[in-house]
Amino acid sequence: MGEPVDHRHVTTLLIDWRSGDSQARERLLSLVYQELRRIAARHLRLERAGHILQPTALVHELYLRLFAGEPVDYVDRTHFFAVAARQLRRILIDHARGVHTHKRGQGHIEVSLADINAPAKAISEDLIAVNEALDELEKLDSRCAQMVELRFFAGLTEEETGQVLGISKATVKRDWDFARAWLHSRLAAP
Repeated sequence: MGEPVDHRHVTTLLIDWRSGDSQARERLLSLVYQELRRIAARHLRLERAGHILQPTALVHELYLRLFAGEPVDYVDRTHFFAVAARQLRRILIDHARGVHTHKRGQGHIEVSLADINAPAKAISEDLIAVNEALDELEKLDSRCAQMVELRFFAGLTEEETGQVLGISKATVKRDWDFARAWLHSRLAAP
């Protein structure tokens, strides 16, 4: 899996890119590429058999969304991966909806709530249902929905999630327990 990306170096490159250093973007991509590919591969392992997306293609689409155009005002590595998580979610949902539209339900991406530490009796639901449940959770508690996105889609730790959201690790744990239980009950409902 490799060593985690150095937080300070990523943050420095983000600042340099934002300040107009055009080469900082390429150095940043080189630095975070393997971590983004690992995240993409994790999500694609959850897909149904015979899917057409590959980790490299998913990372390339993510690259276009993260690096095309003007530099985004990323604060640090954690913020960068939070934005990457949101974009990854959108890419996967767009793909699932596109396949679903063309194949009338045969192209759903399967994900397991076990991968977000769901209770022992984790259920497998398709990504569109998870996305809809996250949208509902966002209306109920936007911070909890963002936490699921950060933990599940970006793979951030409790500490990193707390940094992004500006809350303590204890609050992350409490909110995480609530979000998992809420999603589990929502997705288990007929």
